[in-house]
Amino acid sequence: MALNNIEQLLEKYDNAETTLAEEAQIRAYFEKEEEVPAHLESYRMLFQYVVHTKQEQFSKTVSFPTKRTKIYRWISVAAVAVLMLGGYFQWNQKNQKLTLDDLSHEQLMAYNQTLEVFNLVATKLNKGTDNLAVLDLVSTKLNEGAENLDHLKVFGNTTNRIIKTNE
Repeated sequence: MALNNIEQLLEKYDNAETTLAEEAQIRAYFEKEEEVPAHLESYRMLFQYVVHTKQEQFSKTVSFPTKRTKIYRWISVAAVAVLMLGGYFQWNQKNQKLTLDDLSHEQLMAYNQTLEVFNLVATKLNKGTDNLAVLDLVSTKLNEGAENLDHLKVFGNTTNRIIKTNE
């Protein structure tokens, strides 16, 4: 292969414009030629490196640690067991019905105090809603006044028309 042709192909190769067939021609040239001009020596080393690296193979065995997956497996089993026990105890408590007679003295006192607090809160809320009833009455009266103003506007418009037509 002519040196001029190889130099053109190398220029195309540097510009990333070569096809796979042209790159194969360049590799074949550098494999066959014993004597390469000095300015092409770097290309010779490059293409020899490519040929040698294609022939290399990875021969070591890769071992993956499996201990970690066993730990995760046991953690997931433990989590499922905890969830099942929690569900069982929740279901068991739901089925047990307690009456006031089953409560201890302290629990009964706490229950009664809670009822007193709830009653106090209810009375305060009822007082607040009584005040709201007064506001509701004011609101309805304002709405009635607005309706009366609308009637006055209609009356005023009609009066203005009558006065304009008589002039």
